[in-house]
Amino acid sequence: MHRLSLIVLSIAFAAIVLGNGGWTSLADDSPQLDEPAATESEATADEEPMSAEVPRLDPVPPPTPEAIEESIRRGADFLIGYQNENGSWGSPTHTKGLNIYAPVPGAHHGFRAATTALCVSALLEYGTERSEVREAVDRAEEWIFENLEEVRRATPDAIYNVWAHGYGIQALVRLHAYRAGDPERQARIAELIAVQFDRLTRYESVDGGWGYYDFRTESQRPGSDSISFVNAAILVAFKEAQNAGFEPPADVLERALAATQRQRLPDGCFLYGEYLDHRPRHGINRPGGSLGRTQACHLCLRMWGDETVTDQLLSDWLDRLFARNGWLDIGRKRPIPHESWFSVAGYFYYFGHYYGAYCIQELPVEQRPEFQSHMSHLMLDRQETDGSWWDYPLYDYHKPYGTAFALMTLMRCRAE
Repeated sequence: MHRLSLIVLSIAFAAIVLGNGGWTSLADDSPQLDEPAATESEATADEEPMSAEVPRLDPVPPPTPEAIEESIRRGADFLIGYQNENGSWGSPTHTKGLNIYAPVPGAHHGFRAATTALCVSALLEYGTERSEVREAVDRAEEWIFENLEEVRRATPDAIYNVWAHGYGIQALVRLHAYRAGDPERQARIAELIAVQFDRLTRYESVDGGWGYYDFRTESQRPGSDSISFVNAAILVAFKEAQNAGFEPPADVLERALAATQRQRLPDGCFLYGEYLDHRPRHGINRPGGSLGRTQACHLCLRMWGDETVTDQLLSDWLDRLFARNGWLDIGRKRPIPHESWFSVAGYFYYFGHYYGAYCIQELPVEQRPEFQSHMSHLMLDRQETDGSWWDYPLYDYHKPYGTAFALMTLMRCRAE
Protein backbone atom coordinates (compact mmCIF):
# COMPACT_ATOMS: atom_id res chain seq x y z
CA MET A 1 0.00 0.00 0.00
CA HIS A 2 2.85 2.35 0.84
CA ARG A 3 4.48 1.74 -2.54
CA LEU A 4 1.17 2.28 -4.36
CA SER A 5 0.66 5.57 -2.54
CA LEU A 6 4.09 6.76 -3.60
CA ILE A 7 3.34 5.89 -7.22
CA VAL A 8 0.03 7.78 -7.12
CA LEU A 9 1.68 10.81 -5.54
CA SER A 10 4.43 10.75 -8.15
CA ILE A 11 1.92 10.70 -10.99
CA ALA A 12 -0.07 13.53 -9.42
CA PHE A 13 3.07 15.63 -8.93
CA ALA A 14 4.13 15.07 -12.55
CA ALA A 15 0.70 16.16 -13.74
CA ILE A 16 0.97 19.38 -11.73
CA VAL A 17 4.45 20.15 -13.05
CA LEU A 18 3.69 19.33 -16.67
CA GLY A 19 0.29 21.01 -16.76
CA ASN A 20 -1.24 21.35 -20.22
CA GLY A 21 1.56 21.99 -22.65
CA GLY A 22 4.14 23.49 -20.26
CA TRP A 23 7.06 21.89 -18.46
CA THR A 24 8.85 23.49 -15.54
CA SER A 25 12.03 21.57 -14.91
CA LEU A 26 13.21 20.84 -11.39
CA ALA A 27 16.72 19.85 -12.48
CA ASP A 28 19.39 22.18 -13.82
CA ASP A 29 20.18 19.91 -16.77
CA SER A 30 16.59 19.34 -17.91
CA PRO A 31 15.02 20.98 -20.94
CA GLN A 32 12.51 23.80 -20.61
CA LEU A 33 9.45 23.75 -22.80
CA ASP A 34 8.22 27.22 -23.54
CA GLU A 35 4.45 26.93 -23.39
CA PRO A 36 2.94 27.96 -20.05
CA ALA A 37 1.23 25.33 -17.96
CA ALA A 38 -2.50 25.84 -17.57
CA THR A 39 -2.38 26.75 -13.90
CA GLU A 40 -3.80 29.93 -12.46
CA SER A 41 -1.35 32.80 -12.21
CA GLU A 42 -0.76 34.21 -8.73
CA ALA A 43 0.11 37.59 -10.25
CA THR A 44 -3.05 39.60 -10.65
CA ALA A 45 -2.09 42.88 -9.02
CA ASP A 46 -2.36 46.10 -11.01
CA GLU A 47 -4.62 44.53 -13.63
CA GLU A 48 -7.42 46.77 -14.79
CA PRO A 49 -10.89 45.23 -15.22
CA MET A 50 -12.19 44.94 -18.76
CA SER A 51 -14.28 48.09 -18.43
CA ALA A 52 -11.54 50.24 -16.88
CA GLU A 53 -10.15 53.33 -18.51
CA VAL A 54 -7.12 52.72 -20.71
CA PRO A 55 -3.93 54.05 -19.09
CA ARG A 56 -2.60 57.11 -20.88
CA LEU A 57 0.96 58.35 -20.89
CA ASP A 58 2.33 61.84 -20.84
CA PRO A 59 4.27 62.74 -23.98
CA VAL A 60 8.03 62.33 -23.78
CA PRO A 61 10.55 64.32 -25.80
CA PRO A 62 11.79 62.23 -28.72
CA PRO A 63 15.44 61.23 -28.84
CA THR A 64 17.40 63.27 -31.33
CA PRO A 65 17.54 61.94 -34.90
CA GLU A 66 21.31 61.67 -34.42
CA ALA A 67 20.89 59.41 -31.37
CA ILE A 68 18.47 57.15 -33.23
CA GLU A 69 20.72 56.89 -36.29
CA GLU A 70 23.77 56.15 -34.16
CA SER A 71 21.91 53.38 -32.36
CA ILE A 72 20.71 51.91 -35.65
CA ARG A 73 24.24 52.01 -37.08
CA ARG A 74 25.65 50.24 -34.02
CA GLY A 75 22.98 47.55 -34.30
CA ALA A 76 23.71 47.00 -37.99
CA ASP A 77 27.44 46.84 -37.24
CA PHE A 78 26.77 44.19 -34.61
CA LEU A 79 24.88 42.02 -37.11
CA ILE A 80 27.60 42.38 -39.71
CA GLY A 81 30.30 41.42 -37.21
CA TYR A 82 28.28 38.54 -35.71
CA GLN A 83 27.50 36.78 -38.99
CA ASN A 84 28.75 33.19 -39.26
CA GLU A 85 31.35 32.36 -41.88
CA ASN A 86 28.76 30.42 -43.87
CA GLY A 87 26.49 33.48 -44.12
CA SER A 88 23.96 32.51 -41.43
CA TRP A 89 23.39 33.87 -37.94
CA GLY A 90 23.07 31.90 -34.71
CA SER A 91 24.25 28.48 -33.53
CA PRO A 92 23.38 25.77 -30.96
CA THR A 93 26.20 26.90 -28.67
CA HIS A 94 26.26 28.88 -25.40
CA THR A 95 24.22 26.23 -23.63
CA LYS A 96 23.27 27.05 -20.07
CA GLY A 97 21.76 23.88 -18.60
CA LEU A 98 18.27 25.40 -18.75
CA ASN A 99 17.66 25.36 -22.48
CA ILE A 100 14.25 24.87 -23.96
CA TYR A 101 13.41 21.57 -25.61
CA ALA A 102 15.25 21.56 -28.96
CA PRO A 103 15.78 18.13 -30.53
CA VAL A 104 18.94 18.05 -32.62
CA PRO A 105 19.55 18.77 -35.36
CA GLY A 106 16.15 19.78 -36.75
CA ALA A 107 15.16 22.29 -34.08
CA HIS A 108 18.38 24.19 -34.62
CA HIS A 109 17.93 24.15 -38.39
CA GLY A 110 14.65 25.95 -37.77
CA PHE A 111 16.09 28.38 -35.22
CA ARG A 112 19.07 29.27 -37.42
CA ALA A 113 16.97 29.74 -40.55
CA ALA A 114 14.45 31.96 -38.74
CA THR A 115 17.23 34.02 -37.13
CA THR A 116 19.04 34.41 -40.43
CA ALA A 117 15.86 35.49 -42.16
CA LEU A 118 15.21 38.16 -39.52
CA CYS A 119 18.77 39.48 -39.86
CA VAL A 120 18.44 39.69 -43.64
CA SER A 121 15.16 41.60 -43.31
CA ALA A 122 16.76 44.00 -40.82
CA LEU A 123 19.81 44.70 -42.98
CA LEU A 124 17.71 45.23 -46.09
CA GLU A 125 15.50 47.66 -44.20
CA TYR A 126 18.63 49.37 -42.90
CA GLY A 127 19.81 49.92 -46.47
CA THR A 128 22.58 48.60 -48.67
CA GLU A 129 24.54 51.78 -49.35
CA ARG A 130 27.49 50.39 -47.36
CA SER A 131 29.55 47.69 -49.07
CA GLU A 132 29.83 45.60 -45.90
CA VAL A 133 26.02 45.43 -45.68
CA ARG A 134 25.79 44.29 -49.30
CA GLU A 135 28.42 41.64 -48.68
CA ALA A 136 26.58 40.37 -45.59
CA VAL A 137 23.30 40.20 -47.52
CA ASP A 138 24.96 38.38 -50.43
CA ARG A 139 26.42 35.75 -48.12
CA ALA A 140 23.17 35.30 -46.23
CA GLU A 141 21.21 35.01 -49.46
CA GLU A 142 23.44 32.17 -50.64
CA TRP A 143 22.96 30.40 -47.30
CA ILE A 144 19.18 30.80 -47.62
CA PHE A 145 19.25 29.47 -51.19
CA GLU A 146 21.15 26.39 -50.03
CA ASN A 147 19.41 25.67 -46.73
CA LEU A 148 15.91 27.11 -46.35
CA GLU A 149 14.30 24.54 -48.60
CA GLU A 150 15.66 21.75 -46.40
CA VAL A 151 14.17 22.97 -43.11
CA ARG A 152 11.66 20.51 -41.69
CA ARG A 153 9.94 19.61 -38.44
CA ALA A 154 12.57 18.36 -35.99
CA THR A 155 10.48 15.56 -34.44
CA PRO A 156 6.75 14.76 -34.39
CA ASP A 157 6.34 16.96 -31.31
CA ALA A 158 8.72 19.89 -32.08
CA ILE A 159 7.65 22.15 -34.96
CA TYR A 160 9.97 25.14 -34.58
CA ASN A 161 10.41 25.19 -38.36
CA VAL A 162 7.19 27.23 -38.69
CA TRP A 163 9.19 30.28 -37.55
CA ALA A 164 11.70 29.69 -40.33
CA HIS A 165 8.97 29.49 -42.96
CA GLY A 166 7.17 32.62 -41.73
CA TYR A 167 10.20 34.85 -41.31
CA GLY A 168 11.72 33.24 -44.38
CA ILE A 169 8.82 34.62 -46.44
CA GLN A 170 9.42 38.14 -45.10
CA ALA A 171 13.14 37.97 -45.91
CA LEU A 172 12.47 36.55 -49.36
CA VAL A 173 9.96 39.28 -50.17
CA ARG A 174 12.57 41.89 -49.30
CA LEU A 175 15.26 40.05 -51.26
CA HIS A 176 12.96 39.88 -54.28
CA ALA A 177 12.60 43.67 -54.23
CA TYR A 178 16.35 44.09 -53.65
CA ARG A 179 17.14 41.92 -56.69
CA ALA A 180 15.01 43.91 -59.11
CA GLY A 181 16.72 43.69 -62.48
CA ASP A 182 18.13 40.21 -61.80
CA PRO A 183 15.45 37.86 -63.17
CA GLU A 184 17.45 34.71 -62.41
CA ARG A 185 17.76 35.48 -58.72
CA GLN A 186 14.19 36.70 -58.53
CA ALA A 187 12.98 33.43 -60.05
CA ARG A 188 14.87 31.45 -57.40
CA ILE A 189 13.42 33.68 -54.67
CA ALA A 190 9.88 33.22 -56.03
CA GLU A 191 10.43 29.46 -56.04
CA LEU A 192 11.50 29.55 -52.39
CA ILE A 193 8.45 31.61 -51.39
CA ALA A 194 6.26 28.94 -52.97
CA VAL A 195 8.15 26.29 -50.98
CA GLN A 196 7.46 28.17 -47.73
CA PHE A 197 3.75 28.31 -48.58
CA ASP A 198 3.87 24.55 -49.15
CA ARG A 199 5.64 23.88 -45.84
CA LEU A 200 3.16 26.01 -43.93
CA THR A 201 0.35 24.05 -45.56
CA ARG A 202 1.94 20.77 -44.50
CA TYR A 203 2.53 21.88 -40.91
CA GLU A 204 -0.81 23.64 -40.42
CA SER A 205 -2.54 22.66 -37.19
CA VAL A 206 -5.60 20.51 -37.62
CA ASP A 207 -7.95 23.35 -36.58
CA GLY A 208 -6.10 25.98 -38.62
CA GLY A 209 -3.12 28.19 -37.91
CA TRP A 210 0.20 26.99 -36.54
CA GLY A 211 1.83 25.97 -33.30
CA TYR A 212 5.36 24.91 -32.47
CA TYR A 213 4.56 21.79 -30.44
CA ASP A 214 2.31 18.79 -30.93
CA PHE A 215 2.17 16.86 -27.67
CA ARG A 216 -1.38 15.73 -28.37
CA THR A 217 -1.07 13.30 -31.28
CA GLU A 218 2.36 13.80 -32.92
CA SER A 219 0.59 13.17 -36.21
CA GLN A 220 1.73 13.99 -39.74
CA ARG A 221 -0.55 17.01 -39.71
CA PRO A 222 -0.08 18.52 -36.26
CA GLY A 223 -3.00 17.65 -34.02
CA SER A 224 -2.45 20.36 -31.42
CA ASP A 225 -4.06 23.79 -31.36
CA SER A 226 -2.51 26.83 -32.94
CA ILE A 227 -0.71 29.53 -30.97
CA SER A 228 -2.06 33.04 -31.46
CA PHE A 229 1.21 34.90 -31.94
CA VAL A 230 2.59 32.29 -34.36
CA ASN A 231 -0.54 32.77 -36.45
CA ALA A 232 -0.07 36.53 -36.27
CA ALA A 233 3.57 36.48 -37.39
CA ILE A 234 2.82 34.22 -40.33
CA LEU A 235 -0.31 36.11 -41.33
CA VAL A 236 1.69 39.35 -41.44
CA ALA A 237 4.24 37.57 -43.67
CA PHE A 238 1.40 36.31 -45.88
CA LYS A 239 0.09 39.84 -46.35
CA GLU A 240 3.54 41.19 -47.21
CA ALA A 241 3.93 38.37 -49.74
CA GLN A 242 0.53 39.12 -51.26
CA ASN A 243 1.40 42.82 -51.52
CA ALA A 244 4.52 41.80 -53.46
CA GLY A 245 2.52 39.64 -55.87
CA PHE A 246 2.83 36.22 -54.20
CA GLU A 247 -0.58 34.79 -53.34
CA PRO A 248 -0.69 32.63 -50.19
CA PRO A 249 -2.91 29.52 -50.20
CA ALA A 250 -6.44 30.83 -49.69
CA ASP A 251 -7.82 27.94 -47.64
CA VAL A 252 -4.84 27.94 -45.27
CA LEU A 253 -5.15 31.71 -44.89
CA GLU A 254 -8.86 31.50 -44.11
CA ARG A 255 -8.38 28.84 -41.44
CA ALA A 256 -5.51 30.74 -39.80
CA LEU A 257 -7.58 33.91 -39.58
CA ALA A 258 -10.50 31.97 -38.08
CA ALA A 259 -8.19 30.33 -35.52
CA THR A 260 -6.82 33.73 -34.53
CA GLN A 261 -10.31 35.19 -34.17
CA ARG A 262 -11.29 32.29 -31.90
CA GLN A 263 -8.44 33.23 -29.58
CA ARG A 264 -9.55 36.86 -29.32
CA LEU A 265 -11.03 37.83 -25.96
CA PRO A 266 -13.63 40.56 -25.26
CA ASP A 267 -11.06 42.76 -23.48
CA GLY A 268 -8.76 42.89 -26.50
CA CYS A 269 -6.35 40.24 -25.23
CA PHE A 270 -5.56 37.04 -27.10
CA LEU A 271 -5.16 33.57 -25.69
CA TYR A 272 -1.59 32.33 -25.69
CA GLY A 273 -2.89 29.29 -27.54
CA GLU A 274 -6.27 27.79 -28.27
CA TYR A 275 -5.56 25.01 -25.76
CA LEU A 276 -6.30 27.63 -23.08
CA ASP A 277 -9.80 28.40 -24.40
CA HIS A 278 -11.37 27.19 -21.17
CA ARG A 279 -8.95 29.23 -19.06
CA PRO A 280 -9.40 32.76 -20.46
CA ARG A 281 -8.52 34.45 -17.15
CA HIS A 282 -5.32 32.46 -16.70
CA GLY A 283 -2.62 35.08 -16.05
CA ILE A 284 -0.95 34.84 -19.44
CA ASN A 285 -4.28 35.62 -21.16
CA ARG A 286 -4.86 38.83 -19.19
CA PRO A 287 -3.62 42.26 -20.33
CA GLY A 288 -0.28 42.02 -18.51
CA GLY A 289 0.40 38.58 -19.99
CA SER A 290 -0.93 39.40 -23.45
CA LEU A 291 1.03 42.62 -24.02
CA GLY A 292 3.73 40.93 -26.08
CA ARG A 293 1.36 39.33 -28.58
CA THR A 294 -1.76 41.53 -28.69
CA GLN A 295 0.00 44.00 -31.00
CA ALA A 296 0.85 41.27 -33.51
CA CYS A 297 -2.61 39.71 -33.36
CA HIS A 298 -4.43 43.01 -33.86
CA LEU A 299 -2.04 43.89 -36.66
CA CYS A 300 -2.57 40.71 -38.66
CA LEU A 301 -6.36 40.94 -38.36
CA ARG A 302 -6.32 44.56 -39.47
CA MET A 303 -4.00 43.81 -42.39
CA TRP A 304 -6.45 41.18 -43.57
CA GLY A 305 -9.44 43.52 -43.44
CA ASP A 306 -10.93 43.21 -39.94
CA GLU A 307 -12.64 46.58 -39.52
CA THR A 308 -13.09 46.10 -35.78
CA VAL A 309 -9.35 46.71 -35.36
CA THR A 310 -9.73 50.47 -35.47
CA ASP A 311 -7.18 53.24 -35.02
CA GLN A 312 -8.57 53.71 -31.51
CA LEU A 313 -8.05 50.05 -30.64
CA LEU A 314 -4.46 50.15 -31.87
CA SER A 315 -3.85 53.37 -29.92
CA ASP A 316 -5.36 51.92 -26.75
CA TRP A 317 -3.11 48.89 -26.87
CA LEU A 318 -0.03 50.96 -27.68
CA ASP A 319 -0.83 53.01 -24.57
CA ARG A 320 -1.06 49.77 -22.61
CA LEU A 321 2.20 48.52 -24.12
CA PHE A 322 4.07 51.54 -22.79
CA ALA A 323 2.15 52.13 -19.53
CA ARG A 324 2.37 48.44 -18.53
CA ASN A 325 5.81 47.84 -20.06
CA GLY A 326 7.18 46.70 -16.73
CA TRP A 327 5.27 43.42 -16.99
CA LEU A 328 7.26 42.60 -20.12
CA ASP A 329 10.50 44.07 -18.87
CA ILE A 330 10.52 42.04 -15.65
CA GLY A 331 10.53 38.90 -17.80
CA ARG A 332 13.31 40.14 -20.08
CA LYS A 333 16.55 38.12 -19.78
CA ARG A 334 15.09 35.58 -17.35
CA PRO A 335 16.47 32.12 -18.29
CA ILE A 336 13.32 30.09 -17.66
CA PRO A 337 10.33 30.66 -19.98
CA HIS A 338 7.18 31.98 -18.31
CA GLU A 339 8.69 32.28 -14.83
CA SER A 340 7.80 35.96 -14.53
CA TRP A 341 4.54 37.72 -13.55
CA PHE A 342 1.57 36.73 -15.71
CA SER A 343 3.72 33.89 -17.10
CA VAL A 344 5.57 36.34 -19.31
CA ALA A 345 8.57 34.86 -21.12
CA GLY A 346 11.61 36.91 -22.03
CA TYR A 347 11.23 36.28 -25.73
CA PHE A 348 7.98 38.29 -25.75
CA TYR A 349 9.87 41.55 -25.41
CA TYR A 350 11.38 42.51 -28.76
CA PHE A 351 8.82 40.43 -30.66
CA GLY A 352 6.03 42.47 -29.08
CA HIS A 353 7.68 45.82 -29.71
CA TYR A 354 8.48 44.91 -33.32
CA TYR A 355 4.80 44.38 -34.09
CA GLY A 356 3.95 47.37 -31.93
CA ALA A 357 6.06 49.46 -34.33
CA TYR A 358 4.05 48.05 -37.24
CA CYS A 359 0.89 49.13 -35.39
CA ILE A 360 2.25 52.67 -35.07
CA GLN A 361 2.65 52.75 -38.85
CA GLU A 362 -0.99 51.79 -39.24
CA LEU A 363 -2.09 54.98 -37.49
CA PRO A 364 -2.58 58.37 -39.18
CA VAL A 365 0.72 60.21 -39.55
CA GLU A 366 -0.21 62.88 -37.01
CA GLN A 367 -0.81 60.26 -34.28
CA ARG A 368 2.51 58.48 -34.67
CA PRO A 369 5.14 60.77 -33.09
CA GLU A 370 4.06 60.30 -29.46
CA PHE A 371 4.20 56.51 -29.75
CA GLN A 372 7.43 56.64 -31.74
CA SER A 373 9.02 58.69 -28.95
CA HIS A 374 8.09 56.16 -26.28
CA MET A 375 9.21 53.26 -28.46
CA SER A 376 12.55 54.78 -29.42
CA HIS A 377 13.38 55.60 -25.78
CA LEU A 378 12.79 51.94 -24.85
CA MET A 379 15.01 50.66 -27.66
CA LEU A 380 17.84 53.12 -26.99
CA ASP A 381 17.79 52.44 -23.25
CA ARG A 382 18.06 48.68 -23.73
CA GLN A 383 20.81 48.51 -26.33
CA GLU A 384 23.82 46.54 -25.08
CA THR A 385 27.36 47.92 -25.08
CA ASP A 386 28.27 45.76 -28.09
CA GLY A 387 25.40 47.26 -30.11
CA SER A 388 23.08 44.27 -29.77
CA TRP A 389 19.70 43.76 -28.12
CA TRP A 390 18.52 40.52 -26.53
CA ASP A 391 15.66 39.42 -24.31
CA TYR A 392 15.92 35.65 -23.70
CA PRO A 393 19.07 33.48 -23.59
CA LEU A 394 18.40 31.03 -26.44
CA TYR A 395 21.62 29.16 -27.26
CA ASP A 396 23.43 31.62 -29.58
CA TYR A 397 20.37 32.88 -31.47
CA HIS A 398 19.20 35.50 -29.00
CA LYS A 399 21.52 38.37 -29.82
CA PRO A 400 21.04 38.28 -33.60
CA TYR A 401 17.26 37.79 -33.48
CA GLY A 402 16.84 40.39 -30.72
CA THR A 403 19.00 42.86 -32.63
CA ALA A 404 17.06 42.29 -35.85
CA PHE A 405 13.72 42.86 -34.11
CA ALA A 406 14.98 45.97 -32.31
CA LEU A 407 16.57 47.44 -35.44
CA MET A 408 13.37 47.09 -37.45
CA THR A 409 11.46 48.56 -34.51
CA LEU A 410 13.75 51.57 -34.19
CA MET A 411 13.79 52.23 -37.92
CA ARG A 412 10.00 52.64 -37.71
CA CYS A 413 10.55 55.39 -35.13
CA ARG A 414 12.36 57.79 -37.44
CA ALA A 415 10.75 61.18 -37.87
CA GLU A 416 8.49 61.28 -40.92
